[in-house]
Amino acid sequence: MKILQKTEGKIYSFSPEHDPIYRAKDGESLTIETFDCFTDQIKSEKQPLADLDWDKINPATGPIYVEGAEPGDALKVTILAIETDVLGVMMVGPGLGTLGEQVEDMKVKVMHVRHGRVLFNQLSLPVRKMIGVIGVAPAAGEVNCGTPGPHGGNMDNKMVAEGATLYFPVQTPGALFALGDLHAAMGDGEVSVSGVEVAGSVTVKLEVIKGMRLEQPILENGRYFTQIASAETLDEAAKIATDLLVNRIATYTNLKFEDALMLMSAVGNVEICQMVDPLMTVRAVFPKSILDQLETTLLP
Repeated sequence: MKILQKTEGKIYSFSPEHDPIYRAKDGESLTIETFDCFTDQIKSEKQPLADLDWDKINPATGPIYVEGAEPGDALKVTILAIETDVLGVMMVGPGLGTLGEQVEDMKVKVMHVRHGRVLFNQLSLPVRKMIGVIGVAPAAGEVNCGTPGPHGGNMDNKMVAEGATLYFPVQTPGALFALGDLHAAMGDGEVSVSGVEVAGSVTVKLEVIKGMRLEQPILENGRYFTQIASAETLDEAAKIATDLLVNRIATYTNLKFEDALMLMSAVGNVEICQMVDPLMTVRAVFPKSILDQLETTLLP
C-alpha cells in the first residue's frame, strides 16, 4: 500500500491550481501522513508563541489526483484507519472561539495521548480519533484549509472517524483530494477553537461514483446517514442540511415531502459540527434502522 509522507506535499488551501503529489487509481487504498494543525510547531507549553508562524495553520497533505474523477461525479472516501501521534496540543486565545472575549492571554496545553486516553491535567479523557480537514478542490479559486464549504475542508465533524464513508462533489478533474488536522478528541462545536490537535496518519480508500451530483458532502457509517452543510450562520447551515436530507428521503422512498419532513422530525437530529470557523458546519442525521424498515438506501 502506498504511504504518502507529510513531507511530500502540504497545502494550506484547496485549489484546482495545486499540482498533485500523487495519482491514485480509482478504488485504490493508501495511507496519508499528516502534520497537526500547527504544522507540528508546538512542542512545549513554555515555548514563546510569538515564535510561531501563524501562516502555517491547518495544513493538509495532498492534493491527490484520483484517476477518472470528473466534474459531476462524486468522490467516495472510506476511512479505514486513523493513527495519532503521542503528543496532543490545545489552545485558547483572545477573540478565538465562542468565548474568546473572556480570554485574556493566549494559552497552550500540551497533553500525552496513549493507551486510548488523553491526559488532561489530572483527568483521563477517552481518545476519539477524527479528521478535521478533508475534501476536494473547488471548481475555481482557492479556499483556505481553515474554511469549510461544499468542497468539504475544515468541517470539524467528529463523525469523520474510522469506519465512516464520505461523498464529496467533484468540481475539477481528478478531484484533488487532501486531508489533515487530526484530533485525538473533539466535542461538537469545537468551542475553544481547537480540539486535541495531533499529527498522525489516515488510511483511506478512494472511489469515483460516476454521475452522482452533490451540492454538499454526505457522510454515512454503520448506524447513520448524514447530510453535512456549511454556511455563514448555524441557522442557514441547519436549513441547508435539513432541506437536502429531507428531499433525499422523499426521492429515494415512496414518501411525500410532508411525510419525509415529519419522519425526520420524529427520528432525525440536526447537530452542530463546529461553530468557530469562517463558516459554520451542521449535520442532519438520519438512522439507518428506519431506512431498513423502508427497505431503501439514500444513495444511487
